[in-house]
Amino acid sequence: MEDSTKRFSNRVENYVKYRPHYPKEIITFLTNEIGLTPQNIIADIGSGTGISSELFLQNGNKVYGIEPNKEMREAGEKYLEKYDKFLSVAGTAEDTLLESDSMDIIVCGQAFHWFDTDKCKIEFTRIIKNNGYVVLIWNERNTENSPLLTEYENLIKKFGTDYDKVSQKDEEVNEKIKIFFDERGYKTKHISNYQLFDFEGFKGRLLSSSYVPSENEVMIVELKELFDKYQKDGNVKFEYDTNIFYGQLK
Repeated sequence: MEDSTKRFSNRVENYVKYRPHYPKEIITFLTNEIGLTPQNIIADIGSGTGISSELFLQNGNKVYGIEPNKEMREAGEKYLEKYDKFLSVAGTAEDTLLESDSMDIIVCGQAFHWFDTDKCKIEFTRIIKNNGYVVLIWNERNTENSPLLTEYENLIKKFGTDYDKVSQKDEEVNEKIKIFFDERGYKTKHISNYQLFDFEGFKGRLLSSSYVPSENEVMIVELKELFDKYQKDGNVKFEYDTNIFYGQLK
């Protein structure tokens, strides 16, 4: 399987346009639950094109975006250029290049499953302040309650190049999180999220995934059939569960 830091290099444009953002309720929840304030300094590990960083920048936080992929990092810098509190860093989860005991909160949005769990835990423990929090956030397609997304999942399995290798089953993710937080434990929160897509957006969302071929006429034909089956007023509803896992390392 290719280097995870390079997987999305040729997907950046679609990733920026069509990947889901995170519900603003996350900020309200973290404010009430862990005492998030605009003064907290945030490390966004695997910040990609800036989707998760923006959530905290809009809250007034200073955010260090750690992203090893050059194309993704540059897209994030461009996307977030209006925020003077965003600092882009060409580091990795295992070597962030940040100072020790410097971060109030570490955020990982949609990226945690790519990390070396043992090495990144050592690094996160180094850079986070005492009593700081690690917050893992990702949008998971709601395949259980959406016939559209059940069929979409089947299409990905049919045409995906290495989907079985890179997709994280619930039990695998939960085990990785359990190992990461260890005996200190963690808490969870789930928030509903969705996107509305016309066909161009629906296609772009599919092509933003690193495990599908960038050009496959048969795949696109079947995607159009799926869209036509479920569209209403020219759009389909792409539903997610936004999962939040949070805890402390020291």
